[in-house]
Amino acid sequence: MARRSTSSSTGRPTGTAPSGPRNRTPQPVRLRRRTFGDVVKAFLAFVVLLVLVVGVPGALAVTVGWPLPRTAPSMDWLSQPIGVETFLYALTVVVWLAWAQFTACVLVEVKAAVSGVGLPGRVPGAGPSQLLARQLVAALLLVGATAASLTPGLSQLGHSMEGNQKGTVAAAQATPGILAQQQAQAKSTAAALAEQAGHVSAQAEHGSTAAHGATKYYRIQPPEGRHHDSLWEIAQRHLGDGRRYKEIYELNKDRIQPDGSRLSEASLIRPGWIMEMPGDAHGGELVENPDAHVSPEVQQQIGDYAKTGDHAQHQQQHQEQGGGQHADQDGATAQITVPSQRPAGDNTGTPAAHGTSAHSSASSSSSSFGLSEALLGAPLLAAGLLAALGLRRRQALWQSALGAVGGRRGMEPPIPTGDAQDVQDALLVGADPEGVRLLDRSLRALAAALTAESRSLPVVYAAWLSHGDLHLQLAQPAGKPPAPWQLGQDQTFWTLSRADAERYEDTDAAAPYPGLVSLGTMDDSRLLLNLEAVPGIVSLSGREADRAAVFASVAAELATNGWSDRMTITLVGFGADLTPLAPNRLRHLDDVEALFETMEAETRQRRGALGAADHHSVLTGRTGPAQHTRWAPNLVLLATQPSAEDALRLAELAADASRLGIGYLVGTESDDLAGAAWAMEITPDGRLLAPLLGLELQAQLLPAVQQRAVVELFVEADPERDPDGPTTTPPFLVDISEQGRPAVYARLVGPYEIMGLDAPDGERSALLHEALALLLLHREGVHPRVLSSALWPRGVPEDVRDALLERLRGWLGTDPDGGARLRSDAAGRLTLAKSVVSDLDVLRSLYHEATQGKGVDSRAVRGRLLTDALVLVRGPLLADRAEGRYRWLTHEIIDAQLPLLVADIGLALSAFHLEKDRAEKAIEALGAALRTASADERLWNELLRATHATGDPDRLRALAADLVTRSGARGLPPRTEALLDELLPTWRDGAAATG
Repeated sequence: MARRSTSSSTGRPTGTAPSGPRNRTPQPVRLRRRTFGDVVKAFLAFVVLLVLVVGVPGALAVTVGWPLPRTAPSMDWLSQPIGVETFLYALTVVVWLAWAQFTACVLVEVKAAVSGVGLPGRVPGAGPSQLLARQLVAALLLVGATAASLTPGLSQLGHSMEGNQKGTVAAAQATPGILAQQQAQAKSTAAALAEQAGHVSAQAEHGSTAAHGATKYYRIQPPEGRHHDSLWEIAQRHLGDGRRYKEIYELNKDRIQPDGSRLSEASLIRPGWIMEMPGDAHGGELVENPDAHVSPEVQQQIGDYAKTGDHAQHQQQHQEQGGGQHADQDGATAQITVPSQRPAGDNTGTPAAHGTSAHSSASSSSSSFGLSEALLGAPLLAAGLLAALGLRRRQALWQSALGAVGGRRGMEPPIPTGDAQDVQDALLVGADPEGVRLLDRSLRALAAALTAESRSLPVVYAAWLSHGDLHLQLAQPAGKPPAPWQLGQDQTFWTLSRADAERYEDTDAAAPYPGLVSLGTMDDSRLLLNLEAVPGIVSLSGREADRAAVFASVAAELATNGWSDRMTITLVGFGADLTPLAPNRLRHLDDVEALFETMEAETRQRRGALGAADHHSVLTGRTGPAQHTRWAPNLVLLATQPSAEDALRLAELAADASRLGIGYLVGTESDDLAGAAWAMEITPDGRLLAPLLGLELQAQLLPAVQQRAVVELFVEADPERDPDGPTTTPPFLVDISEQGRPAVYARLVGPYEIMGLDAPDGERSALLHEALALLLLHREGVHPRVLSSALWPRGVPEDVRDALLERLRGWLGTDPDGGARLRSDAAGRLTLAKSVVSDLDVLRSLYHEATQGKGVDSRAVRGRLLTDALVLVRGPLLADRAEGRYRWLTHEIIDAQLPLLVADIGLALSAFHLEKDRAEKAIEALGAALRTASADERLWNELLRATHATGDPDRLRALAADLVTRSGARGLPPRTEALLDELLPTWRDGAAATG
């Protein structure tokens, strides 16, 4: 099939010549017609120049005259008082100097504009003056017939940037297969002009003395201690973003270095090598050639290296065009068109948060360390599974705390092992929750905007996620999309850039396209097919095991995705074991007969509901005031091939399915299923083919081993499950005696503090602290790739990660026995020595010892341990963490565990005091616990009992009123109401009066 060249991280198509600061020759610019405004601008510019260049010196000569003394002054002149006349003369000298500098700027700008060669030279110390002169000369020359072509930098300043770039916007949005070579050239031209104008403006503002286009170089530094230079850190220091290391790599790849070797991998650089830097690089370590501050030898090396700059010049590859169209069975006028190649990405070099997992692509040579490549390459599926798993675990904790499940109070969630542990690690590494969030917000915001314009949702067949941009493929043109959405390659594509998507806020609009599901990737783009919009059946052929992996992936993503409200996924003939993923969404049927019985009834019901609501399709009901849950889709996944008779019957059932919000994906042994609208094939090597649609994807799969492991994670987290032999023992117990003083002690509950270690250097302190916090919260061990994906969500090279681990290992040091405090277990996971302890470890250990250890048989010991535990609670976890860091905490359940643990401690200490009728002490303990666990109903109920025990009805009445006020419109929980009825029967009268 036809393919286009992919885009590099620097925004250039692979195979094109890399454009560095040296090669910025502007493309010809189309002449611009003069307007009346141009004439007015030119006249005003002429007047201002005349006043400043001629009027100022004339006025000075007439009013002041010659300001300097006409004879050499004597030494007595220095001791004379400064009068008004002397001050005016001094001020006149300053004005003359300013006039001379500005006049020099005007001459330099006029010369550059008239010659049309290069950019204007810099007048020393004249940044603002030269910028003013440039703008005035540009406005004056606009009136000339060829002014726009004098110099690109000048013409850019005279024109509106928006006007100059209109033609490139559509080109940037276009989809390969539609893009013509002329569009690519236009995009290149406009980008070069915009870049050049940006450099001109930047040089004027900052007063740079370097000539435009001067190439900057960096010499790789020798190692400092254990620290070795890396392209990531070079990019971080000199480009402001470590992820831009690929730009440095592309500029220097395969060029001969001073020692005769070549740069072949981004992670392999040597001291003494020279790196050419992008044009916007900055910092004192950079040098330009020639540069008097470096030795002649280094100058010679840089000069020789610069001569190799054109080594990577290749002929530009012509973009091939291709496409696929497939008419529906009845030969209707509507055509089903899906791009045969991916839509053009943003090409900004920014890793994709929409759809492409930066974690798995950060280093092409990165090993998976035994993790599932299928899940590493499925960021949306992994994010959905991880979010659903976290919700399930929280539900188990809450139900356990409220006594819904006996014998599980305070129990830690089970730590997965074996395949389940590997799959959990793969989910943590591969998940892209930010991409899911942006996709969900973008689609809901589109629905809200269309509702505001009284427009219906267009039928969307597919969505492409490319470099953070979202491209919707419409079934037919639907007019201009609401801003900031734009038309794409043609009238059937609506496109939203990532930058615009990030500006969206949450909206209460219904999910417009809940049937979107990931099928796979093509180059850097991910395809999501809208199963409910296909006008008929989608068939999938291939080997049974391969089909099963596709069906499991589709079912798991539909069951847990974050861009749907409600839906039903009907699994026929397979997937009974998948239902624990989402019991409210997944429905299993045994065979095709059960499917016909169910879906024929639902099809009739939906047709009747649409008719009664006067809607043409379910999309009409998802916008406007008629939103209703009945328009949620039902997506049928039939894994086994139906008979010929059943296939025809199924085709009849699916003929009107897209209008009703019902989709059918059917597995077949061959690609000739009767009545199939779209036919796809999964190959043994994992490619998903749809020749008639022009698709060839790397399929998204969930193989059987990973499928079983994912289900195991959900089953273990089921709140209704009663595990054999439940235990409440924490995963890590510490010695809480005086002899058990740790070597390193970290306080995580409240503000983050570390004792026992020297403070690391400021540049890497935040990363080291964050890495240590993650390890302290996972005493069972952390996979190296999980750690790197937590610290660098958009990906990081292995050498950068390994360098950080070495620094962390050196910072933590060793125990007296010589053992490192940061270790690796047999499986390669990172673990901490027992000498490294957190206050959370101590908190868990104190509570365990008080309730299941020595405190069981000794009341005094129990009271002391519980009191010590409550003293450790200083606030929420990592209360002072910086914004934008510790985002991995969203995948954790510690935010639910810690309040429950604190509440358990407060309740136990309250009961300890109430045993001796010390109600005030009990109230004090409960108040301390409520500062961290203010939403725990158990604490409030116990506080009511303790307050009642004081015998002060007014105090109890005040507490009841406070609880009613806190509950707001939701009202008090049933248990709290029942307790108040028992303790204070008249509380409702007070609540009514307050209301």
